[in-house]
Amino acid sequence: MSTIPEKFSNYTKFISFILKYWNSDVFKAASENALNNENFDDSEHDYKNPEELAEDLKNMGPTYVKLGQLLSTRPDLIPEPYLKALESLQDDVEEIPYSEVQKIVEEEIGQRISKAFESFEVQPLASASIGQVHLAVLRSGKKVAVKIQRPGVRKNFIEDLDTLKELTDVAVKHSKTAKKYAVDEILDELRFILLNELDYVKEAENLIALGENTRKYAKIVIPQPVEGYSTSKILTMNYIDGQKITSISPISRIETNYKPLVDELVAAYLKQIIFDGFAHADPHPGNVHLTKDNRIALMDLGMVAKFGPDLRENILKLLIAISKYNGEETANTLLKMSDYDKNADLAGFRKEINRLVLDSQNKTAKDLQTGRLLIQMNKVAAEKSIKLPVELNILGKILMNMDQIVAVLTPDYDLQRAIERNVEKLMQKKMLQELKADNFFLEALEAKKLTEKLPERLNIITERLANNEFEIKIDAIDEQRLTDGFQKVANRISIGVIIAALIIGAALLMRIPSTFTILGYPGLAMIFFCTAAVIGLWLVLRMMMKDEDLNLKK
Repeated sequence: MSTIPEKFSNYTKFISFILKYWNSDVFKAASENALNNENFDDSEHDYKNPEELAEDLKNMGPTYVKLGQLLSTRPDLIPEPYLKALESLQDDVEEIPYSEVQKIVEEEIGQRISKAFESFEVQPLASASIGQVHLAVLRSGKKVAVKIQRPGVRKNFIEDLDTLKELTDVAVKHSKTAKKYAVDEILDELRFILLNELDYVKEAENLIALGENTRKYAKIVIPQPVEGYSTSKILTMNYIDGQKITSISPISRIETNYKPLVDELVAAYLKQIIFDGFAHADPHPGNVHLTKDNRIALMDLGMVAKFGPDLRENILKLLIAISKYNGEETANTLLKMSDYDKNADLAGFRKEINRLVLDSQNKTAKDLQTGRLLIQMNKVAAEKSIKLPVELNILGKILMNMDQIVAVLTPDYDLQRAIERNVEKLMQKKMLQELKADNFFLEALEAKKLTEKLPERLNIITERLANNEFEIKIDAIDEQRLTDGFQKVANRISIGVIIAALIIGAALLMRIPSTFTILGYPGLAMIFFCTAAVIGLWLVLRMMMKDEDLNLKK
């Protein structure tokens, strides 16, 4: 739990950041370009000090560095100059001093570094917002990469996420825009992902699972954890010698045909998403390396995405519809996956989705369209009061990163055609899987239960029909309550008519002379008038008390 001064500092830090950039071009351009506005003119904006934005995020701590990394993969939201500045957050992070590294490693593995390792490099191979990686050699002579979590990063993450949670809850409560885009749910999903990323035991499990799932792809390699050298704060993996995809030289792209490699990468990712329901969720260029033997290594499995069976089936249909440029089927599939009410603009949604799909036709990888398309669909849905699953936004981010990787290796690669080829193969494989004996056995069990219960249920139904005892209950209007309500209204109207008659009668009797008087007025007229006043006052009080009771019950 953070102290009051710490919480105040967290609030001040975030609010100061928002106030500083609220009127800047980073927000203005993002707002204008959010839905790929045709009237958006990038030349009208004078982008000032984008590096300052990255530096401010870095100074705010690792949570905001991570958010900056996520924003660096969203060209649909952030102007190009800011994207380039935020990309530096992937690499340019202050190193953990070696003394701290040595202390953490020795505490976690329970022995001195000199005993556990033959050698341990002082200078890190890479330094990131959550941890940094060092090259080491085990006593067996095997080269390994050791990832060490930054000291205190878990506590800082939780405090910052708690602050963001409180502020987003307030924003959703008071801002229609924040509510429309469900920023609180997005933050909850981000919190779940980031807290899992802080647990290196889970990352080790993810490496093993993904390694097993991609075993048949010879050109894809996943570093495997070393047993006995990994805990929740350190992760020791096989060392993979390679370079980041983004550092490949133009000459290498000319001399080497990377298309077979990209084909296998696309196939492996589609299998993860559609068939396995377990995917590497953070394939930004810094996490994808090209090895010396021209294989692709997927690094950093702290962030993974999981897709349920029903969602995977809908994603399969969605990708087929997009690859065939079928806007109507794309919109229908998205609506099947969505939540919406009577206020949703379904016609407008279908129109916008159809336009997006058709506009994406004949685009190549260098245009970065596949991932952007899903992100734009999410934004169109929000504008039309339609709520798509959060997983679809994660899928958009995965494909956005994939677009960048494919564009670096083969700029003219037709990614949508590749998706179409692969999803058809996966659909066939999925159908064959569903024909397995295990699935037939489950269906047989369900059929057995139905067969056992059916004669008894049919006998009960026919018996009640014969005895005229068959009833159908419909959960609709409460007729008794409705009738009682009408009766009360009728009673109030009747009393009102009586009161009106008494007042009119009293007014008419006032004109008739009478020996019986009250306060100098005709006595009968005064009795009628007082009776009407008493009944009217009683009716008003009763109505007020009854309505107050109803409000309290609500």
